[in-house]
Amino acid sequence: MWPLRKLPWRATIALMTKKLLLKDVARLAGVSEMTASRALRGAPDVSERTRVKVEEIARSHGYVPNRIAGSLSSQSVNLVGVVVPSLSSFVFPEVLNGISSVLKESPLKPVVGVTGYDLEEEESVIREMLSWQPSGLIVAGLEHSDATRKMLVQAGCPVVEIMDVDGDPVGHCVGISHLEAGRDTAQQILRRGYRRIGFIGTKMPQDFRARKRFDGFTDALAAEGVTLADAEHYSGESSIETGRLLTAQMMARSPEVDCIYYSSDVMSVGGLMHCLATGISVPGDIALAGFNNLQILQGLPMQLATTDACRRQIGVRAAEILLDSRSRKDIGLPVLESLSPAFSPGQSL
Repeated sequence: MWPLRKLPWRATIALMTKKLLLKDVARLAGVSEMTASRALRGAPDVSERTRVKVEEIARSHGYVPNRIAGSLSSQSVNLVGVVVPSLSSFVFPEVLNGISSVLKESPLKPVVGVTGYDLEEEESVIREMLSWQPSGLIVAGLEHSDATRKMLVQAGCPVVEIMDVDGDPVGHCVGISHLEAGRDTAQQILRRGYRRIGFIGTKMPQDFRARKRFDGFTDALAAEGVTLADAEHYSGESSIETGRLLTAQMMARSPEVDCIYYSSDVMSVGGLMHCLATGISVPGDIALAGFNNLQILQGLPMQLATTDACRRQIGVRAAEILLDSRSRKDIGLPVLESLSPAFSPGQSL
């Protein structure tokens, strides 16, 4: 580490107790404030030795550059806003992992905003993020308030909507068809002879994608003359405990049900826990199927039926589309990509 330049002890104490400014970094490095600024921005006309010295002093003293001030000329900062409805589930961290794996090879860094499946909160989060003039925006879902949609159209940076393709994207979009995923699961269940089918879903109706899967599921059942024997639309979050409780309640009030489809794997794991605890055979007495192919399914006593929703691939492609659009210096023609989810029957159907 570069040694601290000799300063009067009072000045040294002051630097250690107040927020460090660019002029302080410049003074410690023995360069002008303009040179320090250019070194921290990676300007090509600053020598490698000076750049390393300034960066090391800034790092060792906790200095954070004011990117907003620097953005007045470039009109953007090296941040990508990522807006998701939740981080409490196992779904979106894997999407973020895909985004980060691509952005780490670029100067851009992701900043996450959480909406809680609330369109008004989403509007507030996106307005705040756009005020920072980000280099791009990645937003989960296609449903937005009118004000949010207008902001996205006029964002002035690449916008990629993710997770869903059943709707009207603002611009770039990558995801899966949740309607088709629901239909496919219904067809897989019917093909195995189940007819007395129940459904358990969470965050209904705030989770638009879960609602679309439910609609696709019931449409496919109706096409074969089958209606749901029972349904539970729970407004709260998914959890193993909730899945266990709601499964117990459904089986108590509708003992004729021979298969339950859950809106998430977390809930289906709870259903399996209820069956194991009460001696109910899966799939002998009842079949179970979830959605997302979450890592939580690994290591269970049996493989639960599920659908891989391509979460990490969606994150990777969203970041790649954003970087490509940014490199062209224009928004360009919208990229629309529909990935193919894969159903796995496991051992529970």
